[in-house]
Amino acid sequence: MQKYLLLFLLLLCAFAPNLNSQAATTEKRPKVVFTTTMGEFTIELFNETPQHRDNFLKLVREGYYDNLLFHRVIRNFMVQTGDPDSRNAQPGTPLGEGGPDYTLPLELDLPYRYHYRGAVAAAREPDEVNPERRSSGSQFYVVWGKTHTPREMSAMADFVNEQTGGYAEITPEMSRDYQSRGGSPHLDGQYTVFGQVVKGLSVIGKMHKVPTDSANRPIEDVRILSAKVVE
Repeated sequence: MQKYLLLFLLLLCAFAPNLNSQAATTEKRPKVVFTTTMGEFTIELFNETPQHRDNFLKLVREGYYDNLLFHRVIRNFMVQTGDPDSRNAQPGTPLGEGGPDYTLPLELDLPYRYHYRGAVAAAREPDEVNPERRSSGSQFYVVWGKTHTPREMSAMADFVNEQTGGYAEITPEMSRDYQSRGGSPHLDGQYTVFGQVVKGLSVIGKMHKVPTDSANRPIEDVRILSAKVVE
């Protein structure tokens, strides 16, 4: 009897991570509605990245993102916000360094959460000063990207493998998604993807095309009017 009990416990331990992952996947995901000067979009947060999820919800409830600018916009790539210094920034003011006095650990959930079009990910300092690739406490970006050819995806897979030392890879399923839906696969395995736009992606589609200055700041301010937790 003791032998069978030991075998059962070993099997239970072996399957515990999978059960936890399934629970996170099926658990109801919180949503946040962003109202901006260019329209409204809704972000769904992933339970598989709990530290980023909880921090994001905390900031939204505090009104942290209200009246902030999308201070960095790159056509066919992404739109970025979350710098508190942008709230009252004058034209031409350098932005992108602001945030709370903490960072968050890298939370990867590959191959399930990656940089497809509409993915929401945490911005961070570059590897030279941030080798652990810790996330900004507040700044995030929404991916737009582009669709990729099979040949481009092969090169991207090699690049990601090299940049992550082999611990992250682009799977065939991810590759097909990038070819059909689009995104920015070169970022995979290096930044935390913690949510996705589930409504209003067309707003991001308009936003990434606005004229910008040499620092990628929109010439005409694109501002968050409010952010509210709805679920």
